[in-house]
Amino acid sequence: MGTNTSGMRVREILIWGIFFCISLSCRANGTCTFKVLAFYTAKNDAAHISFVGEANTWFSKMGRKFNFCYEATDNWSLLNQEYLSAYQVVIFLDTRPENPLQRSAFEKYMKNGGGWLGFHFSAFALSPSSYPNNWDWYQNSFLACGVYSGNTWRPTAATLKVENRDHPITRKFPKKIKSTPNEWYKWEKDLRTNPDIEILLSVHPKSFPLGTGPKPHEIWHCGYYPVVWTNKKYRMVYFNMGHNDIDYENGTHKELSFTFGKEDQNRLIVNALLWAGKNEGKRQPHQLK
Repeated sequence: MGTNTSGMRVREILIWGIFFCISLSCRANGTCTFKVLAFYTAKNDAAHISFVGEANTWFSKMGRKFNFCYEATDNWSLLNQEYLSAYQVVIFLDTRPENPLQRSAFEKYMKNGGGWLGFHFSAFALSPSSYPNNWDWYQNSFLACGVYSGNTWRPTAATLKVENRDHPITRKFPKKIKSTPNEWYKWEKDLRTNPDIEILLSVHPKSFPLGTGPKPHEIWHCGYYPVVWTNKKYRMVYFNMGHNDIDYENGTHKELSFTFGKEDQNRLIVNALLWAGKNEGKRQPHQLK
C-alpha cells in the first residue's frame, strides 16, 4: 500500500545517511565475530521504507552490543559469489533479488552454509504482480511457503504461540509472546506438511479476530498461520514481521507503529541472527536494553 511522497524521499535520504555511518563503523571495527550484509530496496511502500530505516538503526545497535559487523546496501549487484564470501549472514529486509545471476549466487551461498534472515515482503510472490512467482527454488524449496495468498489489515499486534521451545532461537522462551503491529501474511502451502520446515512461531488462537478491515477478508477469525520458521536444510529464518503501521488514510504517511518495540520479539530476532552467524553458543541475548 502507499505511494512515494516528498516525505518518503526525505526518509530515503536519512536511511542513506544511517547506512553510510553503519558502513564506516563496521570498517572501523576489526573485532567482529561475524559479518552481516543486509539488502533492501526501500522505494515502493512507506511501511516498508519505515521498517528498513528502523531495522538498520536497530541492527547496527545490536551489532555493537553483540559484536557482529553489520552493513546494509541497496546495490543488489553485490549479491555475487565473490562479494558474499566475506559475510557469514545475508538479510533481505524488504524485497528479493530479481536478476538470475544474483539469484544463482544466493542459492549457492545458502547451499554452501551461509546464513540468512528474511523479513515480511522478502517472501512475497504473486503472479501477476511486480514480484511474480518465477523463482521456484526460493518459494517452494527454500521458503517452502509457495505464493502469497492474503493478509490482514490494518497492521495489528498479535499474540504468537512459540511452537518449539527447544530450538536455539526460542530456547527458554515463554509459551506465547506479544508482537508489535504487523500486516500478517498467509501462504499457498501448509508448512506443517513439509518435513524440512520447522515452524518456530504461529498466530495464537487468542489473537482472533486478527485485523480490523475494512474488507471482511482482511480480518482473520480462525485458522493456522505460521509467522516464523526455518528450513532444516539451511541456516535460515523467515520472519513475517516487517510492516509498520502508516497513516495512509489521511495522507500524512505518519509512522503509527514500529517493529522493534517488544523485548521478546527483539530477543527472538537477535537469537536468530546469532544462530545464523554460528555464534549462538557464545552469547545469550536475554537482555537487549
